[in-house]
Amino acid sequence: MNFEKVAFAFFVLLALTLNFSFFVGDVADPVAHNVFELFAAIVVSLIATIMKFGDRTQLGALLIASSLVADLQLIIAAVVWGYAEHIANNLSDPATIASIVSLSGGAVLANIVSVVLLTAEALTARR
Repeated sequence: MNFEKVAFAFFVLLALTLNFSFFVGDVADPVAHNVFELFAAIVVSLIATIMKFGDRTQLGALLIASSLVADLQLIIAAVVWGYAEHIANNLSDPATIASIVSLSGGAVLANIVSVVLLTAEALTARR
């Protein structure tokens, strides 16, 4: 068993599950979406992205691209959250929370692509 591949798969799956746990809930209710879950999703997603930089294959390029998309969407969601809470003071506005959750939903989709690519790579690997 290759520990590097296990750790890589662990972080890819953890990024997806943390992001999904933030995403699930009433789209307009700020109580249903915890800022610490968003922060954890960002950190784990960034770790997964960094781990992907060693791969020089075409599939590796697709994995990095999908991970960068997820990172970008999560970071933008965090910036919107920070702006809404500390500058505009309108975090309770349903439209603001809907924007944050929608950005997280895009990141969920990018993470699903990463997991599908990772699964496809594992299924095509020869012994």
